[in-house]
Order: sequence, then C-alpha cells, then structure tokens
Amino acid sequence: MITRDFFVLVVSILFYTNTTTGQVIQGQLLGTWSDPSLVGSAAFNNTYNDIWGFAKDGHEYAIIGSTKGTHIIDVTDPANAFEAYVIDGAAQGEIIIHRDYHDLNGYLYAVADEGQNSTLQIINLNTLPNPPELIYDSSDAIIRAHNIFIDEEAQRLYALAVRTPMGFAAYAIWDISDPLNLTQLKFSSSIGNYLVGHVHDAHVKNNIAYFNCGNDGLVIADFTDPENEILLTTLESSDYPDSGYNHSGWPSEDGKYYFFADETHGMKVKAYDVSDKSDVMLLGTFDAGSTNPKSIAHNLLVKGNRLYISYYYDGLQVYVIEDPSNIQRIMHYPTSQLTATNDYEGAWGAYPYLPSGNILVSDMQEGLFIIQDFMISSTKENELQEYFNLYPNPSSASFTVEWSKKRQVETIKLYSLNGQELYSTRPEKGSSSCSLSTNVAPGIYQVKLSFENGKNSFNKIVIK
Repeated sequence: MITRDFFVLVVSILFYTNTTTGQVIQGQLLGTWSDPSLVGSAAFNNTYNDIWGFAKDGHEYAIIGSTKGTHIIDVTDPANAFEAYVIDGAAQGEIIIHRDYHDLNGYLYAVADEGQNSTLQIINLNTLPNPPELIYDSSDAIIRAHNIFIDEEAQRLYALAVRTPMGFAAYAIWDISDPLNLTQLKFSSSIGNYLVGHVHDAHVKNNIAYFNCGNDGLVIADFTDPENEILLTTLESSDYPDSGYNHSGWPSEDGKYYFFADETHGMKVKAYDVSDKSDVMLLGTFDAGSTNPKSIAHNLLVKGNRLYISYYYDGLQVYVIEDPSNIQRIMHYPTSQLTATNDYEGAWGAYPYLPSGNILVSDMQEGLFIIQDFMISSTKENELQEYFNLYPNPSSASFTVEWSKKRQVETIKLYSLNGQELYSTRPEKGSSSCSLSTNVAPGIYQVKLSFENGKNSFNKIVIK
C-alpha cells in the first residue's frame, strides 16, 4: 500500500537535471486504475482517452473515457481506487478513439468523436455515491464531437468539430441552463466573416472564447451575442514560432495570459500576453525538457500559478507560470515507458481540481494515474487541506508566505527533505502574510504553517 505520510513522501521524491530550473520533482504516485478486459482502438491502440474529476460529500471521483464508455472511479482513497460505476457509450469498441467531458451543476456532459450511432450523454452525478443517472442519451443535438467545453458563467456548451442532424460545423453552441432542455444558439464554421474550417478545442469564460483551430491557428472571439460574435484576434500558423496543428490551450486565472500547444512532434508550448485581446504578444516558448525530437504536448490546464500539461510520451508536466515570460518546470510524472515516435501515445489528459489537490492523469494505454500535487503533502487529520501561497517560487532565498485572513498562524517553519527543521518564525497576530529570508543551499524545501487550532498545512518551495 502506498503511504501518504509526509516524511516518507519527501524522502522518496526523485530528482533529475533540467536545464531551466536545475531540479524537477518526480511526483508521488498515490494509486492507479485500469481494466485489462477493455480493447484498444484500431487506430492508436488506446484503450483510454479523456479524464475529468468530480467531488461530492467527501468522495472524490475520476471520470475516464475508454473504448467501452465512461468509467467513474472512486479515488477518495487513491491507493485503493475502484470502479464505482460505468456508463456504456452509445458507440463502443475499436472504433472509439476520443471521448470528452465537462460538467456543470453536477451534470456530466459526454461525447465521442467516432461511431455512426454516437450520442450526447448527460449523466446526473448529484446522486453519487448512489448510482448516477443517465438522464439524456440522444443524437438529436449532437451525434459526434471532437471536444466540448462549458462556459460555466454563461451556462453554455460549446461543441467543437461537431456533427449534428444539421450536418458538420466547426463549432456549435447550446444554452444548457436547463440540462434537459438544450437550446441551440449557434451552428457555424465562421466567426463573423472569418472562416474556420475546423475548431479542435476551446476554452470559454464569460463568453470570451479561445478557439484552437488546428492548421488554421488560434482565434479569440467574444460570443456575448452568439448571433453577432466579435472577432478579437487571429494567429495563423505563420504568425508564431513552433507552429503546427494548434491543438489546445488555457488562460491564466486573471485572463492576462494564454498558454497553448501545437500537437506537432518537437514543437514547444507558447506563452502569450493577451491582456489586450486585440493585440496579443508572444512572451516565450517552453517544453518538457526532453532530448527526444518527437516529444509532443497534448492538453493544458491552469490552476492558480501552475500549468499542468499531459505531454503524451513525457507524461504529466507541471510548470510555475507566475512569471509567464520565464516559465519554470517544477514537477513531472512519467505515465508511459514508450519511446516517443511519430505516433500519439502516453498521457492524454490531466485534471488538477479535486479538493484534495491530487492530480488525475489518463494514459492512453495504461489507464488512470493519481499523482500527489507539488502543493499538497498530506491528508492526516491534524493537517489542513488548505492552500497557502509562496512567492516567488522558485525563489532566491527570500520569499513571502501568504494565507487566508480567517486563520491565525502561530508558527512558520522550513524543513529539509529529510525532515530537519532549518528555520522557524512567529508572524504578527492578525497578519495574513510574512516575508522570510533564509540562508540555505539551492534545493527543494517544505514550509509548514501551524495554526492556532492545532492544525498544520504544508507547501513546497524551490530555492535556486
């Protein structure tokens, strides 16, 4: 059984050299799940595809797609993850390569991109831990779609590279404020007068959409009025470096920056300043530190000041994006032992948003991996699952600790990876931050906050 005791964890952390940051943590594996009875796809021999997550009533679930359907895996105890339920897909078997998921208000939306009899499925997860309810399974709205994304603020579903009873379109939009009464708002292969033959993926928040348009590059548009959308900017493949098939991306939480990857072997990930959506600016490129020219990124997600990428053959990669012009790689986990080739294998997707902080990763051939986040070190009863910020991170010995004003911190301590206490201080009463200056060698250290209620919380910092 895999232990989650902090000191066992930190001693077991592995390092390898990276030319950008000097040290990168290999994440701690907490658990896995797979089903050897499932078949692989005929095209890529991938049994598994997309990953999503859901939490309810103290339970955490991984939602992973396969050639069979949608598997709901209880990962509350990662070392003993088990399949709680499976929802069969309308289309199944070797034809299936892609499934995609997004949820809103406890309703999971699921699509596939293969099969003449594929459907849109809506699964009510609010019933968990009792059996989920398949409340909609129909091709009336969507037959197939390559990807979907939900603008949670606007309560709209975007289907990308979508086939409906009306035919094929680069994208379509539905109002899903009533999950059983989908209202189509848009079905199009253009944005204004700008033609987009294909939209592979998207990120949409408050009606501002980033469209990853494959060989046609990137489009940013405002869909506040879906019948009179506003084209904000376009980046064709000739407009940016390391271009290829513009695949997926994710903005920073403040909306000022955007990170995207081209699903083309050997191409780096791009960081852009998009604070002015009509005049975006390249800040830099970065990669997984692999020496294999066939290294290839797949899907990107942002949480706080971290960027999480499922990097196919290179597995999970985690970056600090606090300074988007100087992206720092801080963590990885190799889900695949396959050598990078011109194929598509390995880590398909990642999901870092569970309350525990654990990261879910789907590997196309290997199944589900549950990885402990760089930010979280334990779930003992006397420890808080509460985020506190350290910045800058990585740091040059001096850094700031920031926590919620609602909690009184009694002590702040710095530990080496073998558990030796190196520094201790008491912040001022009523404060919510404290600046520290340490005299320690470059490396990775653990910061411990002890609260007045006797509980503790941990975070890691890189001193460079």
